[in-house]
Amino acid sequence: MTDMLPRFKAAVVQSAPLPFRRNEGVEKVAEQMRQAAATGAKLALFPEALIPGYPWGLRFGTRIGGRTPEGRRLFARYWANSVEVPGPATARLGQAARDAGIFAAVGVIERDTTYGGGTLFCTLLYFAPDGQLLGKHRKLKPTAGERFLWGEGDGSTLTVLDTEIGRVGGL
Repeated sequence: MTDMLPRFKAAVVQSAPLPFRRNEGVEKVAEQMRQAAATGAKLALFPEALIPGYPWGLRFGTRIGGRTPEGRRLFARYWANSVEVPGPATARLGQAARDAGIFAAVGVIERDTTYGGGTLFCTLLYFAPDGQLLGKHRKLKPTAGERFLWGEGDGSTLTVLDTEIGRVGGL
């Protein structure tokens, strides 16, 4: 068949987050991109909410009708360590993808200061081997307790990207 896509190696990176430490998390992902590329991978896939970490078990002092002062401080710390798109963290991740010459899909917590007034989204970022941020996808439906922390995506970022290794998309 002449219409078959080229074969390539993908790296599925199982990586522990560095909670509340965005910059260290970005550097860890950059190193893991390099390692994936060194194995011959052309695409590296990273976990959901890797930067600055999935807030497993945290309640941020929230209950219906209120939030504790400690919870507000913890949320402010989580927000401060989230990723602006575009921003310094995405620029560094793009540089890492360029240095490694690899496509990458990286799960981050995005803080939207443009439209959402500081809303957080669970977001998947797509990078090209030239370092370009190809796109992002915001999780459409945060589940259970995630709903009080993350906004819902509206579908406008649900995309499939045509690349030299084939069509790439994710949820």
